[in-house]
Amino acid sequence: MAKVILQRNRKKRLEQGHPWVFQSEVNRIEGDFELGDFVDVYNHQNFFLGKGYINPNSQMIVRILTQNPDEELNEAFFIERIRKSWEYRQRLLPNVRSCRAVYGESDFLPGLIVDKYEDVLVVQILSLGMERRKEWILKGLLTVFEPKAVYLRNDVYVRELEGLQQEKGFWYGEAPTEIQIEENGVSYIVDIENGQKTGFFFDQRQNRAAIAPLVSQHETVLDCFTHTGSFMLNACLYGAKHVTAVDISEHAIDTAKRNASLNGFDNVEFVVANAFDYLRDAVREEKQWDVVIVDPPAFAKSAHAVRKAMGGYKDINLNGLKLVKDGGFFVTASCSYHIHADMFQKMVEDAAFDAKKILRQVHWSGAGYDHPKLLAANEGDYLKFAIYEVHSRM
Repeated sequence: MAKVILQRNRKKRLEQGHPWVFQSEVNRIEGDFELGDFVDVYNHQNFFLGKGYINPNSQMIVRILTQNPDEELNEAFFIERIRKSWEYRQRLLPNVRSCRAVYGESDFLPGLIVDKYEDVLVVQILSLGMERRKEWILKGLLTVFEPKAVYLRNDVYVRELEGLQQEKGFWYGEAPTEIQIEENGVSYIVDIENGQKTGFFFDQRQNRAAIAPLVSQHETVLDCFTHTGSFMLNACLYGAKHVTAVDISEHAIDTAKRNASLNGFDNVEFVVANAFDYLRDAVREEKQWDVVIVDPPAFAKSAHAVRKAMGGYKDINLNGLKLVKDGGFFVTASCSYHIHADMFQKMVEDAAFDAKKILRQVHWSGAGYDHPKLLAANEGDYLKFAIYEVHSRM
C-alpha cells in the first residue's frame, strides 16, 4: 500500500483517536495509488498511525479504518465491524428493532450510515472509499441482519464532493417504502423513500422519553417544528390532555396526523404554519401552555451561517419561553454542529433574560445510545437538548 507521511508540526489528533487526516496535515505520499485505495499513515518519524482509504479530492484525504497494523482490510473486516456495531445496539437498547445500526466514524466505518427499520435497512454511502467496497458492505449487512430489503438513500450532496453521483432505490430485495416502526411505545409510519435523511430521526430517542415527567401532571403542550410528530406523540403517550403541533410542511403534518391516528390519539390540534410566525403571533395573543417544545432543523449548515442562525435560535427560544406558564417547562434543541454547546446555552440565557424568565435546568443531553460519539472527534457532538423549568422574574 502507498504510505501517507504526516507533517511534523500538526495536532496529534490521530493519536487521540480522531478518524480523519486533513490535506494540510500531509507532508508527502510515497508509492502509487488510485482514488479510494487503502493506504498506511505514518508520522514524520515513520511511526505507524493507522490504515484507511484515500481520496485527494476530499478535504479529508484519508479516513482511518483501523490503528492496528496487523489488521487486514478485507471483506471479513467489514463484516465484523458491522457485526460489532449491531452487538453494541443490542446491548444498550435491548430488543430494539429499529434504530441507527451503523453510525459512520463512531462505529469505525467512516462514510457509512445504516438505519434499521424493522426488517428493512436504509443505507447512505457518503465517501468514495466506502463506495468502492459496496459489495463487502452489502455482504456484511446481509450476513449480520438478514434483512428483507436494503434501500439506498444516496441522494445527498456530500457524495458529489467525493466525486460520486446521487442515487436512491432498492439495493437488495423489495419492500414497501412506508414502514411502521415502534419507539418508546409509540408507533410511527416512516417514509424511507422521501422522508428527511433516511426517513426518521433516531438520535432523539432518549430525549423524547425524557419529557415523560413534564407532561404526566400537565394538560397542554405546544410542539413547534413537530415534523412527523415524534415529541407530540410522546407527549400524548405520557398523559398530555391537549397538544398543539406546528410545522411549515403540509406533508409532515399529514404524516403526523396519520401517526396520531395510528396510536389512537385524538387530542391534537395540527397547524400548518411557519413556526417563527406562529410563536410571535401566540405571544401577541397572550396564549400559554404548560410545556413548550422547540426542536427546529439545523439552522447553521456551515460556519459562515452561525451568526444568522444564532439570531433564529434566539427568536424561537425567546418567544417560546414567553409562552410557558409560570412553573411550566421549556424543551429546546439544536442539531447544528456549528452551534457549540456553550454558544447554545448562552443563547438560552440571553433569551431568558429578555423574556424576564428565571430558568432551572432539569435535563441536558445530546444524541442517544445508537449515536455514539468518539471523544477525540468534536464533529460528532452536534445535538444539544435541554429541559428547563420556567419562572417569571416579575
